[in-house]
Amino acid sequence: MNVRRSAAALAAIGVLAAAAPAMAAGPSPSPKTAIPSGLFGKTDPTYDGVWRQSFALLAQHTLGERPASSAVDWLVGQQCDEGGFPAFRADPAKPCLGKGGAQPDIDSTAVAVQALHALGGHDSEVHKAVTWLKTTQNKDGGWGYAPGQPTDANHTADVIGALTAAGENAEGLRPEGKSPLDALATLSIPCSADGGGAFAYQAAKKGKPAANADASAAGVLGALGKGFVVEPGKTRDKAPACAASGKPTPAQMADNAAAYLAGAVAGTGHLMSSLAGAKDQPDYGNTADAVVALAAAGSTQQAKKPYAWLEKNAVKWAQQTSPAAYAELIFAAHAMGEDPRDFGGTDLVRALDATGPAPQAAKAGHTEAKQSKHESGTKVWWIVGVGLVAGIGIGFLLSGRRKRQQP
Repeated sequence: MNVRRSAAALAAIGVLAAAAPAMAAGPSPSPKTAIPSGLFGKTDPTYDGVWRQSFALLAQHTLGERPASSAVDWLVGQQCDEGGFPAFRADPAKPCLGKGGAQPDIDSTAVAVQALHALGGHDSEVHKAVTWLKTTQNKDGGWGYAPGQPTDANHTADVIGALTAAGENAEGLRPEGKSPLDALATLSIPCSADGGGAFAYQAAKKGKPAANADASAAGVLGALGKGFVVEPGKTRDKAPACAASGKPTPAQMADNAAAYLAGAVAGTGHLMSSLAGAKDQPDYGNTADAVVALAAAGSTQQAKKPYAWLEKNAVKWAQQTSPAAYAELIFAAHAMGEDPRDFGGTDLVRALDATGPAPQAAKAGHTEAKQSKHESGTKVWWIVGVGLVAGIGIGFLLSGRRKRQQP
């Protein structure tokens, strides 16, 4: 099984469902906790409330939408006085920590920082959260799921993304002489070893570290100093390849992990996951993460096949899991420079918005620019198509978006 960032993240993206059929029919169990007003999703938020809310708000912002005030207020209200965010704080009036108090964790705090910073107007909350993250750094420079837990690639990368978003220099954060990037370097598997180029989730207690696809996707973003949202970039001419060196630079770590991911999705177009006692099956969330990571590394060409697979297959998965699943697919489309409103025939934007409070009016400039670009591209291909039909007599040219695939 590819280890997802935490129990909270597992719940958010549906990997916990790997123990059951991936497309199990029927409604989700009734939540044990009442669904608060302003929260995205209708399932129990105990393990993923802050995660899925942050992802939903970050996705809406990326799309040019203005999230509802009630949704933003709910997230802000989850912050503990110490600065961290728990997975879910059922009673915001009750202090965190202590007996029965909500326990802040690295996972929830890092993603909340990225969301609140993107939305703007929350400098105080972001500063408190970043300060808390700094105080929880391990001696080796990294972070685990919760303070004091062993460093892993996923949470270390998430914090790097949060620090970078907040304008902090992650490389310069060395309270014990080791930086977050030093921590990532210790989890980067040498090219000559089994799974070379990949990141391990954690350092091996015995034997050699094991390559982990999800940790590799997170590690690419961490090594590049990027968060969950990756802007479309220029595609590199050459496919990524693992390059051996004594101590890889951050850029080399990212390239090596991208090469590993490209190889992992080259065959079927998707990654696999399983839990103890369950059969291996397609992993939709980790595949979406791999697409974002490959695009971030400039390997857009290698990301096309898994993106096509997601378009064909992932909508049902998103429908049956969490708003965070729609957000992950939106991040993948955004990183690829594609339109999330036409994701294999599904409007991911409308689907996400339907899971929570309706957003405010869209940012006009952003939306109009997107629409203009889309219409312009359509017109160009229509003109080209008509010209080919008239000049060559081959019938008609079907232009527009590439038809892709998904689970």
